[in-house]
Amino acid sequence: MIINLRATNPLVVFDLDQTLLNKQSQLSAYTLATLRALDSQGIQYTIATGRSDLSAAPVIKEHTFSLPHIYTNGVLTWCPNEKRFSFNHCLSVDESLAAVEIMASPQSTPFVSALDKDARRCIFHGILKNKAEQSLLQRLSQKDGVSLLPIEQCKGDLHFTNISMVGPSDVVKEANGKISAQANLVAYSGQALVADYRWIDVHHAAANKGSAVLALKNQLGADSIICFGDSDNDTSMFEIADECYAPENAKAHIKAASTAIIGHHDEDGVAKFLRKRFSLSF
Repeated sequence: MIINLRATNPLVVFDLDQTLLNKQSQLSAYTLATLRALDSQGIQYTIATGRSDLSAAPVIKEHTFSLPHIYTNGVLTWCPNEKRFSFNHCLSVDESLAAVEIMASPQSTPFVSALDKDARRCIFHGILKNKAEQSLLQRLSQKDGVSLLPIEQCKGDLHFTNISMVGPSDVVKEANGKISAQANLVAYSGQALVADYRWIDVHHAAANKGSAVLALKNQLGADSIICFGDSDNDTSMFEIADECYAPENAKAHIKAASTAIIGHHDEDGVAKFLRKRFSLSF
């Protein structure tokens, strides 16, 4: 393990799912106390997640992350102090609709997510085709500031952030293969909560966590980056970090690329490491 001991002003960046969060998708009491200790020592930290701001809000609500948050794998950065988003490589309306056409199937309907100039969320969709989509739409309908609109109303004066879909595993895997053939798009996919279903999330290929984290480092004047992650969408962070740590549960190639492997995400692995790394006192 090689650690830059000369760094005095690091930026610490956490992935959420399978990294900082436990298996209940929560910040444990131990982790919350550790984050407060980082605050007490003036150590800068934030999150960089594949989740949207909508999806992340419930799981981080127990703690105030005061620095800008990186969402949708770097497409969006939210500044909580200024209450505004900045955007990095959004999709055009034509690119979004082309992706919808590629992904759609008789069993699944893509959802297109966008923000208008006032940061109001618009989600466009076609005819729902499975129960997972119906459940998702019901949850979205209960969120403040979200407009659910027919796909035909997609228009060009919006920031199109990503296209998501949930459906039978074979359908999603086929969509993933088609997206992989598009040079301007990148897809991430995983197991859904529904048995034999998967989710897929698609955004512009030029957007990634690493570039967003590097931009934030420069903005804050940090002298190093320490990051934590477990999966494919964390690779770009690992590539630009001075130190990168993978929890025990991370994918094999992420662990191979890490500075060191730390404890399991459901055993407060990140928080326990932070307490030792920064000699946090309580």
